[in-house]
Amino acid sequence: MRTTPNPTNRYWGNNALPKTKAEFFNAVTTPLPGGEGTIATIRMYGPIDSWGGYWGISTKDIGEVLDALPDSVTQIILRINSPGGEVFEGVSILNMLRAHKATITAVVDGLAASAASFIAAGCDDTVMSPGTQMMIHSPSGFTWGNAAELRKDADVLDSIEASIVEIYTEKAGDQGWTALLAAETWLTAAESVELGIADRIAVIPDAGESTTVGEEDPILILPIEVEDSAEAVAAARVAPIRAKAAAAATNLPSSTEPDEPNRKENAVAYSDLTAGLRERLGVNNAAVTDDELLEALDETLAERAEPTIPAAPEGTVLVDAAVWEDVQAKAQLGAAARAEQESTRRDGIIRAAIEEGRISPANQEIWRAQLDKDETGTTAQIATLAKNATLLGEIGRSDEIGDADTALYSNVYPAAKKES
Repeated sequence: MRTTPNPTNRYWGNNALPKTKAEFFNAVTTPLPGGEGTIATIRMYGPIDSWGGYWGISTKDIGEVLDALPDSVTQIILRINSPGGEVFEGVSILNMLRAHKATITAVVDGLAASAASFIAAGCDDTVMSPGTQMMIHSPSGFTWGNAAELRKDADVLDSIEASIVEIYTEKAGDQGWTALLAAETWLTAAESVELGIADRIAVIPDAGESTTVGEEDPILILPIEVEDSAEAVAAARVAPIRAKAAAAATNLPSSTEPDEPNRKENAVAYSDLTAGLRERLGVNNAAVTDDELLEALDETLAERAEPTIPAAPEGTVLVDAAVWEDVQAKAQLGAAARAEQESTRRDGIIRAAIEEGRISPANQEIWRAQLDKDETGTTAQIATLAKNATLLGEIGRSDEIGDADTALYSNVYPAAKKES
């Protein structure tokens, strides 16, 4: 449960990012016979993070989903499987859900931990699916500064915890929340209900078929079709005409003898068909044979066939230019965020080494540059240095140190200078 974004500790870790936001966050509605929906399902499967996008679920994401729901929605089923995340983002999401006119039923599908736990507890009805868990703990943050600054931030964390306790207390009354949060308490579904942080254990059906709110336009993949040619298109168009002409030809009148009628209607129909084809194809010869007429039709269709787009090589993806520009922009932002993460993490390695007394603050830039060149080797080298071997301040000095003592002192403390 973080108080501020921490770019060095992302939920997805080293795992591949989801291909679409719908893999961990979307909303659906159940249609009525009249065409509108009264129940909506919002799936919150992922971290709670103000960055939003692929990093997690933000207040902005929830707001966009709520705004897109039909006015007919009277109940929202909030399905949760989340490790938690930023405190204030979680509080904002909870209050945004509470402000909606629909009643909110929170359903824990896997884990409701940290900030996700008080979102679940703050809803109108909290349901634990069988086999699920909740985890509650005290808020934490990252602070760098002197003792006064650290004490001040500790007071801020206490204040944030008091706000969180208010949400739990509103749901379950006074349960000694401070001790439970400090102990990082994990609760089974039954324990959550017994403590009062959840109302019941049940399997809640989904609202309906999954459709992502605000999903981006899909990327189209052009398949390779061997038969996709002008000749194939023309042949496909001609085939029904050939079949119709052949069927008409078999029904020509062949006899006027008794008991075998003369099919004049078929003859007239076939005559009209051939006359129409000659007129449209520009064939003036009334004695043209069926084969010649069909050959002229083939040539005309081949000439008029729309040019086919050459098949793209296998694995090629064709996208709209605007979509591609957006993908590139997001990729650049992701690369910048990754670089910032790496820099922050390496700064932390140097700070830790200084705090442990392995390296001198005066040499931190040298070690930091070496860390950029070879992180694995430099980290291993720092680990071999003795702790508390670096003096952070001047212990004392004497003007009466002899030459022998000076040499010994220099061997122990190479950075020290003899005072004369």
